[in-house]
Amino acid sequence: MNAVQDITVPLWRAAHGRTGDKGDRSNISVIAWHADLWPLLVEQVTPAAVAAQFRHRQPAEVQRFVLPKLQAMNFVLDAVLDGGVNDALNLDAHGKALSFLLLDLPIRVPAALVHRLAGA
Repeated sequence: MNAVQDITVPLWRAAHGRTGDKGDRSNISVIAWHADLWPLLVEQVTPAAVAAQFRHRQPAEVQRFVLPKLQAMNFVLDAVLDGGVNDALNLDAHGKALSFLLLDLPIRVPAALVHRLAGA
């Protein structure tokens, strides 16, 4: 990508997400709003980028499962729920809000694809 022609936006402008949990493990799905945005997501929303976004939660591991036919990916983050629903003292023991944290990840989008983004 040419940095001069790119803009930086939060991930939610290019994708939406869903979150689930099992014990101390969170699953976060990222689904592209448009197929033209899918290659950008694969390139930039990497396990390393997700681990950095969640560094304050100190995930033990971040795995990414890519689903190209759905233009989606699923991230599995281990040890990010403070022990899980039965052990956590935090207000969001299920981790449902974690998709919002991921959707705040900054991504670079070429000017030619800005019209595919959601929001203003």
